[in-house]
Amino acid sequence: MGTLDWIILALFFLAMIGIIVYVIRQKEKDTTDYFLAGKDAGWLSIGSSIFASNIGSEHLVGLAGAGFISGMAMAHWEIQAWIILILGWVFVPFYDRIKIFTMPEYLERRFSAGSRTILSLISLVSYVLTKVAVTVYAGGVVFKEVFGIETLWGIDFFWVSAIGLVVITGLYTVLGGMKAVLYTSVLQSPVLLIGSIVILAIGLVKVGGWVEVQNIAGPNIHLIRSAADPEFPWPGVIVASMVIGFWYWCTDQYIVQRVLSGRNQKEARRGAILGGYFKLLPVFIFLIPGMIAFALNQKGIITVASSDSAFAAMVSQLLPAGIKGVVVCGLLAALMSSLASLFNSSAALFVGDFYKKFRPESSEKHLLYVGRMATVAVVVLGVVWIPVMLGLGKVLYDYLQAVQGLLAPAIATVFILGVFWKRTTAKGAMWGMIVGFTLGMFRLALNVTIGAKAELVATAQKLVSRIGSATEYTRDLLLTNMQSFQNRLAEVLPADLAGTFQSSVNEAAQTMAVVSPQAKEHATNLISQVGTKLGTMFSGQYGFLFDIAAVNSYVFTAYLFAFCIILVVAISLLTPAPAAEKLKYTMKGTQTPENIAETRASWNKWDVIHTVIILSVVAIFYFYFW
Repeated sequence: MGTLDWIILALFFLAMIGIIVYVIRQKEKDTTDYFLAGKDAGWLSIGSSIFASNIGSEHLVGLAGAGFISGMAMAHWEIQAWIILILGWVFVPFYDRIKIFTMPEYLERRFSAGSRTILSLISLVSYVLTKVAVTVYAGGVVFKEVFGIETLWGIDFFWVSAIGLVVITGLYTVLGGMKAVLYTSVLQSPVLLIGSIVILAIGLVKVGGWVEVQNIAGPNIHLIRSAADPEFPWPGVIVASMVIGFWYWCTDQYIVQRVLSGRNQKEARRGAILGGYFKLLPVFIFLIPGMIAFALNQKGIITVASSDSAFAAMVSQLLPAGIKGVVVCGLLAALMSSLASLFNSSAALFVGDFYKKFRPESSEKHLLYVGRMATVAVVVLGVVWIPVMLGLGKVLYDYLQAVQGLLAPAIATVFILGVFWKRTTAKGAMWGMIVGFTLGMFRLALNVTIGAKAELVATAQKLVSRIGSATEYTRDLLLTNMQSFQNRLAEVLPADLAGTFQSSVNEAAQTMAVVSPQAKEHATNLISQVGTKLGTMFSGQYGFLFDIAAVNSYVFTAYLFAFCIILVVAISLLTPAPAAEKLKYTMKGTQTPENIAETRASWNKWDVIHTVIILSVVAIFYFYFW
C-alpha cells in the first residue's frame, strides 16, 4: 500500500462517514423505519443492497479460490440471476399482498407459531455461526495478505483487521439501521465493481488473454462435469444449486428484507431486476480472476501461496499504486456490506419473532432499542466465534461450506409447498422442517466425526480424475495435490498405516513427473488402489455411517430435498386440510381481482425486456461454458 492508496482509502471512509451521519440525523420512528428503511426504498438502493449484501469475503476468498482450483465448476451457484427474477416477479407481489415483516412471520400465518419459531432459530444460528464467522475470518485473511502486515501493537494483524471490521460495521449498523445498510450500499457497490473489473482486466493482459487462460485451465473450463465426477457430479450440482438458490434468494430474511423495504411493488421488482443484472457479474469479477491467478501462477508471473489467497495475491502483486487503493476499498465495501446486512437481519428476526412474543405490549421506541441491542449481541457473538472457528480449523471450514446444503432443503420445501399447494398442513410443514433439519445436522455430525476419513476416499477419487485430465500446465498443481494427500494421510491415519498408502501416492507422483499416457495409466492404478483399500477399511469400521458420510455433499442435498418433499406431502395428506383462514397466505389465495390489477399496473414492457436480457445472458453463459 503506497501513499496514494492510503489517501484513496481515507476518502472512501470519509464518504462512508458522511452517509452514516446523514442517516443518523434522520431519526427512526419505529421498527419498520429501522429494519425496512420506512418501506420507502427505491429500486437503485434495493438492487445495490441485494448485490452488496450477497457479495462478501466468501466470494473474494472462496469463489476466487474455487476458480483457482476447479475452474468453472462453482459457477452454477453464482450465475443465478434467474432465481432473483423469480423473487421479483413471483414473490415480491406475494409478500407485498400478505404484508409480512419477516420470513418466519409468514410461516406462522400460513402454518403455526411452532413453524415460525423453528425457522427463526435455524436462521439465527446460521447467521451467527456461519455467515458472520465466514465473513469475519476470511476478511482477516484477505487484509493480512493485502496489507502485508504480520503484527500490529504486538497482535496478529489478522485479529486487528477482523475485529476492527466487525466493530466498525456493527457501529454504523446499530446507529443507522436499514437505511445505513441501503444508502452505504449505493456507494459500496460501484466501488466494488470498479476495483474488481480493474483486476480482471489487468490479469487478462498479464496472462496473455482469455485464450491463454482457457488453454491452461484445460477441462476445468467446463461447467458441466460427468455424473460420476467425485467433486461436481452434474445431477447433484444442478439440483443442489437450485435448492440453495431458491432458499437464499426467495425465502432468506437476509436477502428478502431488501425487497420488503421497497415503497411499492414496482420499486421492489425493479430492485430485484437490477440485482439480477448485478448477479451476472461475480463469475466474471471473482471466479474468472481465480482462474487467471492459476494461469499466472503456472507461468511464474505471480506466486499464490494457497487457493484462498488467489484474489488477494493478484491485488498485492499486480496492481499499481492508486488502483490498489480502489480495489482495497472494494474489498472493504464487500466485507462491510455483507456484515451490516447480517447484523440488521439478525436483529429484525430477534425482535419480530422472539421479543414481541414475550413483550407484546412494548412500545415502538422500546422495540427500537431492543433491536439495536440485539444487533450489538450479534456483533459480539461474531467476534467471540472467531477463536472457536480457528480452533476447529479444517473441520469448521468443511462445515461452513456444507451448511447451506444441509439447511436449505427443509426450508425450501416448506416455502414451495406452503405457497403453491393449498393442501400443505401445519403438521406437514413443522415435521418437514424438524426432520429435514435433524437429518442435515446428523450428516454434519458425521462430517465432524468421520468426515476426515470419508474425505480421504473422495480425495483419492479426485486425484484419479485429475490424473486423467492432466496436462503439462496442470502437472505442478496435481503434484501439489498429491503431496497434500500424503500429508492428510499422515494426519488422519496411524503412522504405520499411513506410510503404506503414502508410498503408493509417492510412486504415483514420481510417475507423473512426465505427463504421458503410460504415466497416467500407472498413476491412476496406484491411486485407485489406495482409494479402494481406504473405502473398504473404513466401511468395515463404521458400516452404513461411513456410507452416508461418503455421499457427495451436493448429491446428499438433492436426496434430502426429495425426502423433505415426500415427507411434507405424505403428512399433509394424512392430516386434516388447513382452515380457510390459512389459505389466504397461499399464492392462489392472494390472487384477487384487485391484487392482480395492482400487480399488473406495477410493471411495463421495459421490465419484461430487462428480464429477457438477463435470462438470455444466463443461457448464453451455459451454452459457452457447457
